[in-house]
Formats: sequence, C-alpha cells, structure tokens
Amino acid sequence: MKTLLMLVVVAVIGVAAFNYWNGAPLLSNPRDVRPTAVGTGGTVDVNTARERGAEVGEKVAVAAAKLRDNAHEAMLTSKIKAKMALDDTIKARSIDVTTEATTVTVSGAVRSVDEHDRALRLVRETDGVTHVVDRLKVESR
Repeated sequence: MKTLLMLVVVAVIGVAAFNYWNGAPLLSNPRDVRPTAVGTGGTVDVNTARERGAEVGEKVAVAAAKLRDNAHEAMLTSKIKAKMALDDTIKARSIDVTTEATTVTVSGAVRSVDEHDRALRLVRETDGVTHVVDRLKVESR
C-alpha cells in the first residue's frame, strides 16, 4: 500500500514538473490554443502614420491637461473642506464647496454671521483660490 501511494505521489510530481518546464498549466485543455499573432499586409505610408501619430499625441495632451485641471480643482476643494472640518466654529457638513479653475463657490446654510464670515475667510486664505462666490445663507432661528 505504501509503495502504491509513493508511486502516485511521484507520478503527480513528475507530471507537475513536466508541465512546469514545458510552460503548460497543470490541467490544461488541449483545445485551448493561444491565438497566434496576425500580420499586416500592404505598404505603410509614413506620412499618414506621422499625421495619425500627431493627432493621437494632441488628443493625449488635451486629455492630460483636463486631468491636471480636474486634479487641481479637486485638491482645492479637498483642502477647503478639510480646513472647515477641522474648524470648531464651522458646521462643515452643511456647506458645499465646488471649484472651477481657481474660482470657489461656497453654498449651503450656516447658523450665524460669524460662521458665515469664518467659512469665507478660510476659503479666501487657501492658496490657489483667486475668486470666491458666496452663496451661503444664514439660517434664522
């Protein structure tokens, strides 16, 4: 019985080693054949390829600029919201902050004029903000 078990273990290790060195998975399906590379035919027009490459490059540059602008806007918004969240005098959850380029719009409801003024001061003191649109409303109790 021990001999039979040992033979089975050796056979399994042998098959696994063979498949490892052969580059095939242990239990591969022979019908699963990797597709071969497809060649292209015809001639290549170098000028057309350059034009298309320039078009693609221009589109990539435009997309990268948009991504950079969006990341900068998100950074400004996050920085302002973090300042408000850390300030004990401001109820940051009731204030919405949106950024477009370097213009920040602040909207929502605040509890007092002091909270209103403090929120606007935090926005104006943030590096990168050039213009602030105030849409905050003071709640009357």
